[in-house]
Amino acid sequence: MRFVTAVLLAAVCFGTTGTAQALGPEASAASVGAARILIGGGALGIAAVITIFAGRRHGAVGTPAVPAAGVGPGHPLPAWLLVAIGAVGVLAYQPAFFAGTAANGVAVGTVVALGSAPVITGGLDWALRRRYPGHRWAVATAIATIGVGILAAATGGGGGATGADPLGLVASLGAGASYAVYTLAAKALLDRGWNGSASMGALFGVAAVCSIPLLAMTDASWLATGPGLAMALWLGLVTTTVAYLLFGYGLGGLAPATVSTLTLAEPLTAGILGVAVLGEALTPGALLGLLVLAAGIVVLATANAGRRPKVALG
Repeated sequence: MRFVTAVLLAAVCFGTTGTAQALGPEASAASVGAARILIGGGALGIAAVITIFAGRRHGAVGTPAVPAAGVGPGHPLPAWLLVAIGAVGVLAYQPAFFAGTAANGVAVGTVVALGSAPVITGGLDWALRRRYPGHRWAVATAIATIGVGILAAATGGGGGATGADPLGLVASLGAGASYAVYTLAAKALLDRGWNGSASMGALFGVAAVCSIPLLAMTDASWLATGPGLAMALWLGLVTTTVAYLLFGYGLGGLAPATVSTLTLAEPLTAGILGVAVLGEALTPGALLGLLVLAAGIVVLATANAGRRPKVALG
């Protein structure tokens, strides 16, 4: 249950992203995404280095040696390539997610991106590693996806899906695919015996270095303002560093597809914050969508509550 709790807490942190952006100053999606990864990914990289050196000081290497049950220690791709692929996924997710929310609003952009992620992640994991997520995952994901669809239609600016920007929807789907890529890359590193902080630190640390020139190519003047700096620090340290440390820990004991479905608590959190903080009106359809979405998450969390951990974590 602790792995499920960690992922749900990470999802709550993720769910504050859209609200933080809405409360902050106007900035391009590329600029906000690059700043978020530079701050949050840099902090994750530093945390990974500290963890590794601390482990060596105590006679360990900083990562546990026991891979996930049923998964061999080997992997067809070398570790450096997994890190590179994961870092590309991290970098691609940021502008795609913020472009989607900018085009169709926080609610629609978030639910499309996160709603597509479990299906894409489960499908890729099944195709690449022959790991079927299980019938409980399929049922829970179906319920949650229905809730996501109801919520997206109810918050489509009065026009439902017909009022949505097609390019914005493509961007949100791209964010969901990017999420699947770096989740599977991180899981592959965990299967090799890496721990959560090391895998997340490697992926996001590399992405942070790559984000420096990307940020330099954008108008980053918003970072020089008080509200802009506050937004960047929240997005970097809370929705990235803290969130992905929790995410990495939970991923160590759960299947990637299960983790993706549990992170649908993000649009649930975003919807609640939209009402409570941004003063957005919650239509009956949106309320129904949130309730169905929550039901899917509860089904999956309950199904995993009694399972024994598959990984020995240090």
